[in-house]
Amino acid sequence: MTDIITLDAPHVTSVPGFLAAGVACGLKPDKLDLAVIYSEKPCIAAALFTTNRVQAAPVVYDRQLVNEGRPVQAVVINSGVANACTGRRGMRDVQQMADLVGRSLDVPSSSVFVMSTGVIGRPLPMDKIAAGISAAADALSPDGGAVAARAIMTTDTHPKEAGVRVRIGGRWVTIAGMCKGAGMIHPNMATMLAMMVTDAAIAPPLLQAALEYATERSFNAITVDGDTSTNDTVLLLANGLAGNSPISDSSSDEYLSFREGVAAVARTLAQAIVRDGEGATKFVTIRITGAPDSEAARRAAKAIANSLLVKTAIYGEDANWGRILCAAGYSGVEFDPYRTSLWMESKSGSLQLVRGGEPYEVDEGRAAAILAEKEVSFHLDLGSGDGEATVWTCDLSHRYVDINAHYRT
Repeated sequence: MTDIITLDAPHVTSVPGFLAAGVACGLKPDKLDLAVIYSEKPCIAAALFTTNRVQAAPVVYDRQLVNEGRPVQAVVINSGVANACTGRRGMRDVQQMADLVGRSLDVPSSSVFVMSTGVIGRPLPMDKIAAGISAAADALSPDGGAVAARAIMTTDTHPKEAGVRVRIGGRWVTIAGMCKGAGMIHPNMATMLAMMVTDAAIAPPLLQAALEYATERSFNAITVDGDTSTNDTVLLLANGLAGNSPISDSSSDEYLSFREGVAAVARTLAQAIVRDGEGATKFVTIRITGAPDSEAARRAAKAIANSLLVKTAIYGEDANWGRILCAAGYSGVEFDPYRTSLWMESKSGSLQLVRGGEPYEVDEGRAAAILAEKEVSFHLDLGSGDGEATVWTCDLSHRYVDINAHYRT
């Protein structure tokens, strides 16, 4: 059994060898808006990116960095301006950001990973960025993780951080991370912006494999509004300072333990995004069983989780369960409607709503009481196979419309 200890107050700087800082450089009025994370030793890197055809300049730049197998020693992240849909100038600005960090920290610019988040279509004010990078480089600290997590937020209401320690080969390895995201969340191989770091020694292909495993079970299992961002990125860096024998066998207990540690951190971060969904009042779990296979289960769960009618019914605390079956029906998954069963669940108990495709003694009072809770689950059994999947989402409130109708103002 894997030994995993959850860190009480995790930050990226909980991992030995990592320093961080967050500063306000004027991209957002009177708010922290730029972070730099630095490793005392070059790291191997694994990353996943948005599948949106329109990709921000940092995504294009970082993908090439990772594909070339470059070591990464620093990461710079700005909020407020996405540097997306900015053409050739955007690419020049990314390179300049990497150059500025490289000069400030005396590392090769090719070892600098760049991320941006914020408004699409605006060029970066590079004079402010340059001043911010200089200030952040001077402020790097082993206690700077918390302020760095605040500096990457946009519409987030609070920073999102997670961390664990995992025993590997007789040594404790630390894995920690931070992310930002509250809206435009419907990832596919990434999330809004997420960064995880570790002091484990591990072969590069296994680091990438662990990230893909963890992402599929965390960031790819959440949705807030069905929009996949132009900037989605999840990064995992390993500096090897834990002193464990390098993990090189994908079937070894050491690798499986490490993989579970990364998945635990990623899952906590992903769920934190949903809990902080723009205007969200409820954390919702959609569990599908009895699907033809796991991919079909995932497709049905995502259809339900993204249904505006389902999400608004949950916000209104209306047990309108027919909307759930409707969404599963248009998901494209093959199943027999007359073999479906549906339950609504919360910490206070469970209520079956459907059995064999028909209403099952629906207790409207009990259903309303369950929906009044902050965390609600729906379990839909399609009765058509062994496939299952779980997706996390949130409700859709008036506040979501308010936030996104006035995002630039």
